[in-house]
Amino acid sequence: MNARTATVAVTGIGGFVGRHVALALLREGYPVHGTVRALGRAEEIERSIRAAGGTDAARLTFGEADLLKERGWAEAFAEVSYVVHTASPFPARLPANEDDLIGPARDGTLRVLRAAHAAGAKRVVLTSSVAAVIYGAGRAPFTEDDWTDPQSSLATPYYRSKTFAERAAWDYAADSGLELVVINPGMVLGPVLGHEIGTSVAVVRSLLKGNYPALPKFAVPVVDVRDVADAHVQALSVAAAAGERFLIAGEALSLADITAILRRRFPEHAGRLPRFVLPNWLAGLAAPFDAGLRLIVRELGHDPRISNEKARRVLGWQPRSAEEAVVASANSLISAGLV
Repeated sequence: MNARTATVAVTGIGGFVGRHVALALLREGYPVHGTVRALGRAEEIERSIRAAGGTDAARLTFGEADLLKERGWAEAFAEVSYVVHTASPFPARLPANEDDLIGPARDGTLRVLRAAHAAGAKRVVLTSSVAAVIYGAGRAPFTEDDWTDPQSSLATPYYRSKTFAERAAWDYAADSGLELVVINPGMVLGPVLGHEIGTSVAVVRSLLKGNYPALPKFAVPVVDVRDVADAHVQALSVAAAAGERFLIAGEALSLADITAILRRRFPEHAGRLPRFVLPNWLAGLAAPFDAGLRLIVRELGHDPRISNEKARRVLGWQPRSAEEAVVASANSLISAGLV
């Protein structure tokens, strides 16, 4: 890929991951065309990327397109060579109707892939999730050969949405010949850009603000958003990545582990951090009355460890430690006055 001429479209550029992907691409010299649901957001997004070091604003353009609508996608991809599709719903609460989450994720992904294929895109990199990998019949450490079973008792509407969307993407790629690479990140932490802190970083913020009276025994593989962005950039250009999915995460941390890191590294905030670990039986009793617990109660005690050997071997991926991702999140939130 010629960095001077190959424009990369980034869907969902206003999101936590999307901003960092755009920043990483700009730093590598690629022109970037970002899609947003409303162009009124473009100025703030551009300002946040510029402030982080994506200084060449001439190589960053924007177009309006919505995952729920056909309008705008053909225009968004008309002049691009590659597409990175990061846009997808991620709920802070379970929706009343899971189709409100599954439908947009699956249908929106297919809408983007069809438009990319029609525009002649050479490769599409899709942002999926470990949620599409680690809730099936397999056991930890999970690999790219594992898939979440949508019928599993562990599968929330969000996990099903990521699984159905990724399955649909692979089916479309097989039928159309579109060159596809899928990135499956874990819990994405790290420095925030602008107003978008991301659902996962919001957990760190809630811990620092003292919003958790107790900690459920919930664990997830953690990854720094800068390493997620680097994986997307490599996935565009590494020939051997075509037709492959990559688990992009490191060590699995529990909420208690994250809290312990924050207590050790930010002692001035230790007074607000929770100290009580919630037994699973008590979390189950409390879940009907707490939206956050309802989101995770079914997977308490689940071993989510993954192997990132494939990403290291094929993409040359070298991630930061999980602790560094936690610390970067906290430093960024504190510097921005968000805690």
